[in-house]
Amino acid sequence: MRAKLLRKELAILCATACMLSACGNTPLNIIDDKYRTTYEVFVYSFYDSDGDGIGDLQGLIQKLDYINDGDDATDTDLGCNEIWLMPICPSTTYHKYDVTDYKDIDPQYGSMDDFDELVKACHDRKVNIIVDTVLNHTSDQHPWFKEAASYIRDNAESIKDAETSEDGNILFSQEDLVNCKYLGYYNFSKDKKEGYEPLKGTDIYYEARFWSGMPDLNLDSEDVRAEIQDITGFWTEHGVDGFRLDAVTSYYTGNDESNIEFMTWLNSEIKEQNKDAYIVGEAWTNIATYSKYYASGIDSFFDFDMSGSEGDIAKMARGKYVASKYAETLASTEKTLSAANPEAINAPFYTNHDMARSAGYYTGRHSQEGVKLAGALNLLTSGNAFIYYGEELGMVGSGKDENKRAPMQWGSQDAEGMCDGPADMDSFDMKYPSLDEQIKDTQSIYNYYKAAIRLRNTYPVIARGVTEPIEELADKDISCYIKKEKQNGEFETGSLLFLINISDEAREVDLGKNAEAAQYTELAYSLNATEAVSTISGEVVTVPAFGIAVLTKK
Repeated sequence: MRAKLLRKELAILCATACMLSACGNTPLNIIDDKYRTTYEVFVYSFYDSDGDGIGDLQGLIQKLDYINDGDDATDTDLGCNEIWLMPICPSTTYHKYDVTDYKDIDPQYGSMDDFDELVKACHDRKVNIIVDTVLNHTSDQHPWFKEAASYIRDNAESIKDAETSEDGNILFSQEDLVNCKYLGYYNFSKDKKEGYEPLKGTDIYYEARFWSGMPDLNLDSEDVRAEIQDITGFWTEHGVDGFRLDAVTSYYTGNDESNIEFMTWLNSEIKEQNKDAYIVGEAWTNIATYSKYYASGIDSFFDFDMSGSEGDIAKMARGKYVASKYAETLASTEKTLSAANPEAINAPFYTNHDMARSAGYYTGRHSQEGVKLAGALNLLTSGNAFIYYGEELGMVGSGKDENKRAPMQWGSQDAEGMCDGPADMDSFDMKYPSLDEQIKDTQSIYNYYKAAIRLRNTYPVIARGVTEPIEELADKDISCYIKKEKQNGEFETGSLLFLINISDEAREVDLGKNAEAAQYTELAYSLNATEAVSTISGEVVTVPAFGIAVLTKK
């Protein structure tokens, strides 16, 4: 379907005091397609509307204007145009990855009416919403598992004589399955196997790769697949724009072929329900493996090679990466994914709810500059960008998972809407100020993120273009590449040349060393980690420490 161009008439002010210096007035150019800037929200820790210390859907509704106020004439929101909700269904845990009911909202968060209100409020702002979907396992308190477990306990003697499959799982008799169809929803074994847990009160074991409280579903079961079809249809009817698939490599542990088969089926079913649905999968592995998964037709898989403290982004921002190789890595990834599926949308990301907060990756005199630069590298990579809530403030949190899911720092601890956070979270101080202070500081991490998102929203080629490294202008501290349109003239704004300086000193780059680069003589934007800005004199561009210069053709 041809992308609909939504031209946004917003003048960008030229000011050296601002994080983003613009030369000329360049309007926003936000395209209504699957390429988005996505904000990941852990509702539990985001904003509390009713004073119980736990975030909720009404709290998120109240804070939507922070993410996107729906008015591109303002400059008071982040500018993200998609929200990824971590699990919101009823669950026994704070994180809610153990689902007890796939078609309802956890009472801690609100109701289906609240969810419907949220979806409408998002769509009114042209913000898409995708929901975390956990299909590998349920909670052991889900009615399906409870009924299956109860039946096994009541019929333990006869089940001992049941036949087993080649992989050692119990083949329940037709009579058993008629009496309790949920026996076929899970994988049970007479023997203890890797990834299997004992079923209390019996000599039977069940598959639970993540935790005993999360029994794995039998995704070969036609009944289970019918349930999944019903689940995705339910949320599609309630207006979601897509799904984030949890732990896709674990659907069939160690079996990529079966994982791809299942996701091919799932993609087809979801797209039948909504042809424009966006699906992104969590395949916590390297590109050699996850690139194969694109054969399923799933739109995106997270690029874990870019993420975390030892990923490409953090190493670049810490100066531990040969900058000249960075563009080559970007280009290589794009080619690999395109070969796997020409319609693939890369999903590079920096951090998520399972990783230590990124502000902790940087120490020393230039730690804040590193935090900023890394945020920009994430946002300026081709594909969909994902921001974990609070990263735009430089929130910290490491160690156990609860620490990585600390309350969003709106203000002081007693500020309105502040959440208590997970009960087992350690007590620790944040490294950088809360939002109420950062808003007023033009050099804050928050304002830098806003600037980087605005740059992304101004030039569609940033997310949708193809990366072409310019080796002659790159070295250990300078990355240089051109982002080109896949089709000439598609976005009207044309291609861009990027100069990224990862060193702590200003660097001069002579565009004349490369004939193609020399055509980019208009300094369009200077993304500044410090008060210094990029400048151009003739064919020489000066890029400040930790700065990014973006150039266009005249």
